[in-house]
Amino acid sequence: MTKPTDDMELSFEDALGELREGIDSVDNQLVRLFSERAQLAKRVGQLKSRYDKEAYVPEREHRLLNRLMDSNPGPMPNGALKQIYKEIISACLSLESPLQVVYLGPEGTFTHQATKRHFGMSAQLMPRKGITEIFQDVECKRAEYGVVPIENSTEGVVNPTLDAFMNSDLAICAEVLLPVSHHLLTQSGTSGGVNKVYSHPQAIAQCREWLQRHMGDIPCIDVSSTARAAQLASEDPSAAAIASELAGHIHGLEPAHRNIEDLRGNMTRFLVIGHQDLPPTGDDRTSLMFALKDQPGVLYDALAPFATLGINMSRIESRPSRRKAWEYLFFIDLVGHRGEENVATALKTLSESCQFMKVLGSYPRGLMNEELATPAGPAEGAS
Repeated sequence: MTKPTDDMELSFEDALGELREGIDSVDNQLVRLFSERAQLAKRVGQLKSRYDKEAYVPEREHRLLNRLMDSNPGPMPNGALKQIYKEIISACLSLESPLQVVYLGPEGTFTHQATKRHFGMSAQLMPRKGITEIFQDVECKRAEYGVVPIENSTEGVVNPTLDAFMNSDLAICAEVLLPVSHHLLTQSGTSGGVNKVYSHPQAIAQCREWLQRHMGDIPCIDVSSTARAAQLASEDPSAAAIASELAGHIHGLEPAHRNIEDLRGNMTRFLVIGHQDLPPTGDDRTSLMFALKDQPGVLYDALAPFATLGINMSRIESRPSRRKAWEYLFFIDLVGHRGEENVATALKTLSESCQFMKVLGSYPRGLMNEELATPAGPAEGAS
């Protein structure tokens, strides 16, 4: 290939300079528009404060994000657009007072990631050691919202979260669907010399086949969280952790092997809990718990109206009630809002078969396109 002439190089520089001037002009316009949006959001916050209304409105945010993604002409991916607007919304809310949100810690857990993704970087995020403590903090209004895991697509339901709902009057305000990728993290970024692997039991279970193939007889040690595993590995050069890249970054670890989960598409669902009763958005989920009378065919009779009325039940679980031997509580998720006529009719019919029934919340469904596009490097992103 021949060396470009000076004219060709100059032409390239001129063209590049013109494009960069265009980007600078757009950036200046964006800053002005962001400031204008922030001023409007601040006035909305003042109006809400005057009338004692909630600052954070999940259904409004859900509609806004859906509208923006529906109107997105590209080439920016919807996932990236959504996260940009999550941060804009978070920053605008913080102009009045940052939202206080508790989550299942420590810092670097997948729950921490889900909380950051939903509430943005401008919220005040506070880690807690246990799910019960999160419920207590929100109930006593030491925090406005809490984020807890509810189920994983490969390992199933998180029972402590179900148990916490039995004795709580909190409502589910939103859900977050987080793609979960596990990495084998070490101090050196290699797995040579590793003689132990730390992680949470669920993470170990989600990587069991990979561990058997690649780590042989090296013992896996259960710890309280993947973030705790990363912390322990950061203190021991002979240890590895199964954890997220965020946890590795926080504790100075490097990935020795990436994406070691046995099943791709591994997803964890998290619930945002608070005190709000939300109106319909047109794309909602309702969660409830109930105990049935002890008589033949009662479960069939209780659930039949949902099929008759065309309501999709997306999950059903049972748990011991802890009040009486062999008495069980059922937890179900269904598509729709309890304010919709068919859902309200089904719930009324169900209640007639129940000893006890409580709707845990109707809330916007989590968006399935939670995955973000791979971020560009600094040079490409800045152009």
